[in-house]
Amino acid sequence: MAWRPYSRKEGNALKQKGRLLVVSNRLPVTLSCEEGKWKGCPASGGLVSAMNPVLKNRGGFWAGWPGTGSGARLTDIRDILGPVSEESGYRFLPVMLTGEDVHDFYHGYSNSVLWPLFHDLQSRCDFSPRYWDGYLRSNAKFARVVLRHASEEDFIWVNDYQLIPLGAMLREKQPGLRTSFFLHIPFPSVDVFMKMPRRREILDQMTRYSFVCFQTGRDRKNFLDCLKVFHPECRVSGRGHIVKVRLGDRSFSLGSLPISIDYQKYSSLGGTKHVVARAKEIRQEIFGEKFILGVDRLDYSKGIPEKLRGFRRCLELYPELRERITLHQVVVPSRETVEQYQALKEEIELLISRINGEFSTTRWVPVNWHYGSLSREELAAMYRAADMALVTSLKDGMNLVCKEYCACKGREPGVLILSEFAGAALQLARGAVLVNPYDADAVAGAVMRAFFMDDREKKERMRFLRKSIARQDVFWWVDNFLRAAAGKKLEDFPEQAIPSLWPGVADGEENAPGL
Repeated sequence: MAWRPYSRKEGNALKQKGRLLVVSNRLPVTLSCEEGKWKGCPASGGLVSAMNPVLKNRGGFWAGWPGTGSGARLTDIRDILGPVSEESGYRFLPVMLTGEDVHDFYHGYSNSVLWPLFHDLQSRCDFSPRYWDGYLRSNAKFARVVLRHASEEDFIWVNDYQLIPLGAMLREKQPGLRTSFFLHIPFPSVDVFMKMPRRREILDQMTRYSFVCFQTGRDRKNFLDCLKVFHPECRVSGRGHIVKVRLGDRSFSLGSLPISIDYQKYSSLGGTKHVVARAKEIRQEIFGEKFILGVDRLDYSKGIPEKLRGFRRCLELYPELRERITLHQVVVPSRETVEQYQALKEEIELLISRINGEFSTTRWVPVNWHYGSLSREELAAMYRAADMALVTSLKDGMNLVCKEYCACKGREPGVLILSEFAGAALQLARGAVLVNPYDADAVAGAVMRAFFMDDREKKERMRFLRKSIARQDVFWWVDNFLRAAAGKKLEDFPEQAIPSLWPGVADGEENAPGL
């Protein structure tokens, strides 16, 4: 059938009460253009996995940028988003951004200021003044799209650092809107935060949400410490995961809830016949008694060079491990056009080349690496095959790779070596071997310890890790967030019939980028 924007009358009819509206930088759909023709399919990832069951068939929306460049118009992708939206069971609200918006908002303020600074890597920041203007301009475009479809009975869930100003913009136009915010990345300490231009604006914008939530209690404490610098009169009450903050004549809630994975999904996948068989093949393909796995997105916050230096130091300090242990590093491409990321890739390649040049023998290469994405099944097989998972993040909001590894291992013994600077370390400290990724000797010692760890200790540690992750899975995260933010459970958002209409602009509105 042909897809079309709905009229104002139809749009008003769709404004059912009490819907859940999710907003993130990107829509949960992957769009690509081949030979001038657009196509799309549902995206994967932690947030998508978490939100799909929440939104499906409940009359809600997901607003975000479709990932298209300045050459795409709303009409170019309308017929693509419609069928994918119907398949997903909820509606997509595309926010169209120009090339200038993407440069200043996404590559600029979001990823050249907030991302490195919030990861304690302020030396990588670019504080160009134009980025701030682009950040506000693009957030205003998100606000216009959301306001066109939201009502005061709805619950609006805004996600991550790209959209910090959105809550204030929404409530300025509709003060009665219920807005909540979850920060997926870390929040920095006072000393780091104070180095950022527009620091007070960012902080005050976060206080305009009715509920602000972080990955860890440490992140929440950092936020409160910063808040007290500018608002020493603020008062905090309560204890536990959720506290209340009073700021003058208004108040809002603060929470710390660690995001997670769909444990049952990964656990089941890791135990399938195909994955188990493939895991055995991988063990045969990789030389040595033990197999270390690293899986990281190409990003300087992930500590891949530090991981390689730690592994090199291990081979140097403990020659008895040579020809007995192999590191297989998977690097998932990210921001390949950005100069800093190109330089990082070159640094990784050089380090691997040097390690292999120094320690390789006629039958053994110490470091294998794969640059590219893997299928879900292949990644699960890698997890299951690995004797150790090595995560050396310099700073992480949570890190889901370590949780995926534990889920896919099943009852097989394994050792998780985890950076103490990953958000997951606070939850998984009891079962993981924690390391300081900046300390090459410490990383080397952790690998040595894991290599000779007896099976009983491995199983005990892995049993605790699996239990913790299974108990606080992604659905636990969603449910607790909704309870804290909206006073509702998932079941309180009832299933609603959705007409097969693409939620585009209303008749008579401008159909152009930047809507």
